[in-house]
Amino acid sequence: MEMDIKAVFFDLDGTLFTGTRSVAPSTRVAIDELKRKDILVGIATGRGPAFALPLMEELHLDFAVTYNGQYIFTPKAVLHAEEIDKRTLRKIVRFAKDNHRDISLGAAHGVNGSKLLKFGETRMAGIISGILPSGTSDIARNSFKHVVRRVVPQSNFLNILREPIYQVMMVATQSETEMLEKEFPNLMITRSNPYSVDMIPCDSGKLRGIKMIGERYGFNEHQVMAFGDSENDLEMLTHVEYGIAMGNASDLVKQKATHVTTSNNHDGIAKALAHYGLIDFSTSNNFISRDQNFNKVKEFHKMMDGRSQEIPRAFPPLEAGYRAGFKVEEIVEFLYASANGDSDKFDELTANLHADVDKAVRKVKRKAKDEAPLIGEVDALIDLLYFTYGSLVLAGVDPYDIFNFVHAANMGKIFPDGQPHFDPETHKILKPDDWEEKYAPEGKIERELERQKRIALRKARVREEDNKKK
Repeated sequence: MEMDIKAVFFDLDGTLFTGTRSVAPSTRVAIDELKRKDILVGIATGRGPAFALPLMEELHLDFAVTYNGQYIFTPKAVLHAEEIDKRTLRKIVRFAKDNHRDISLGAAHGVNGSKLLKFGETRMAGIISGILPSGTSDIARNSFKHVVRRVVPQSNFLNILREPIYQVMMVATQSETEMLEKEFPNLMITRSNPYSVDMIPCDSGKLRGIKMIGERYGFNEHQVMAFGDSENDLEMLTHVEYGIAMGNASDLVKQKATHVTTSNNHDGIAKALAHYGLIDFSTSNNFISRDQNFNKVKEFHKMMDGRSQEIPRAFPPLEAGYRAGFKVEEIVEFLYASANGDSDKFDELTANLHADVDKAVRKVKRKAKDEAPLIGEVDALIDLLYFTYGSLVLAGVDPYDIFNFVHAANMGKIFPDGQPHFDPETHKILKPDDWEEKYAPEGKIERELERQKRIALRKARVREEDNKKK
């Protein structure tokens, strides 16, 4: 029976993130493949929206359930924001002060309060946590916090409480959970690590956030796959159709999950998605680069060619000529654009290009050296890549989003039958009838360049005004 999965959600720490707080290349490729199959992708995390937003933009995610369901948004709109009432907040602050507890308050723009808890969110803290033996949470609360606070003292909360607060984080050991539940019966006490708890209203949680998004986007929890590793993921993992525990998850999470994959450091997300047939992934046959743009182009060629090259090889002369021809066409387009409609200037530029080619031929023949074809070809290709980046640098253009527009346009050349179509004579890739309307990148490129110019000019005006004040 075919799976009816319409949305996939990832926890962040210990799940989407590796041990060094990065996203594995295999995970990035997997997310792209899910998106191509029109499967919605989001995150469900105890972290706040300010932390999640850059990640959403980087991975092109559809939505985020943050602060354990308290703050839910898409890249364009806030769908739900439920603040903790001020009376409860004042009670928490009094408790923290009376019991010498570090706390942080989660607002829309970020986390305020304990620098110790902020330190716990850093990459260095993650590494330290990874090397501490199990059972050291008491040390973390008693000794570790006093060492760190010599450098980063606890904050004053008077100003912070004036704005909406959606979640409170408090340093507390696992053995203190029951005490906190009795002290704050109107709050859910949950955690994603042994050293601190997240405090939210009892009727909240990641699962409720997923249900809210489902109501908006037309799916229910039985059409969801979710990934997690910690206590605050349990409700989500046990109520969606497929709850996936990472290999590094707690024993309880593994017991309750539908499926246990490998760890966050060993391609666990990609392997689980492949296990259920949502993506194609094989570590034995395919390599994944740390260069994400390379992976995207590789994805395009695999789709068009039906395979990918996994062993380094040199291009034979005829194929090398074809590849060079594609690049020459783009160089001529570059010159045509620079001529700005001046036919005589364009003719002059192309004549100079012919002369440059002849000059380069003489230079290469004169400097000819004995080296393997693969080495020479790759050296030249990397130089081409470097020159291209250099041209973008000298033009003052950030290529990140523009590259993604072009990639999406190329991937949009798949026809309704799921296959690329080719011209029988020229063998060029054909475009579906709706390609111009849906995927043509020129308009998007124009708008992105206008955005970049506006930002640059605004920064220039600010610098000019600052210089006048000096």
